[in-house]
Amino acid sequence: MLQSGKIARIKKILQNPAVSYKFVTDQLHVHITLNQKLHSMNKEPFVIERVYGAPMEKVWKAISDKNEMKQWYFDVSDFKPEVGFEFQFEGNNEGRIYLHLCKVKEVVTGRKLKYSWTYKGYEGLSYVTFELFAEGNKTRLKLTHEGIETFPQIPDFKRENFIAGWTAIIGDVLPAYLEGKNVTINP
Repeated sequence: MLQSGKIARIKKILQNPAVSYKFVTDQLHVHITLNQKLHSMNKEPFVIERVYGAPMEKVWKAISDKNEMKQWYFDVSDFKPEVGFEFQFEGNNEGRIYLHLCKVKEVVTGRKLKYSWTYKGYEGLSYVTFELFAEGNKTRLKLTHEGIETFPQIPDFKRENFIAGWTAIIGDVLPAYLEGKNVTINP
């Protein structure tokens, strides 16, 4: 809360039209700049990278073979790492089921897989990209999810939920699967 002396000084400053205009425009500039930064932060893609103690071929198979994907990712009905191939799967959050509709957009066999990610019945279009990099006998996976901000602003589609989901999938479930452990996927 402003003290009465500060309020009196601000009122005096605002009585001078030239100073008042500059004060208001400076405050407006600060407000606009902060809003632009916040807006651009929400448009930035989510990126997560992890290094796995497995060769690239094994990680590639885990992200591109439907039988392997069913073990750690989602229960995809069918999948082929071919540009134009369309696939879908269901995911749920606290009993709410969402049908994911996806289409493969880019494939560099053994290294990169990119597909669109939308939800049936909801606006929005995003892209998920898996990139693999050899690091000796290990593999670094970089996952990028861009376009999250295009989905409706409902709780299940909040950026924080995507971050939590990908962090669990890429940070916990996939490495456990690659190590041969039994994993539980989103039922």
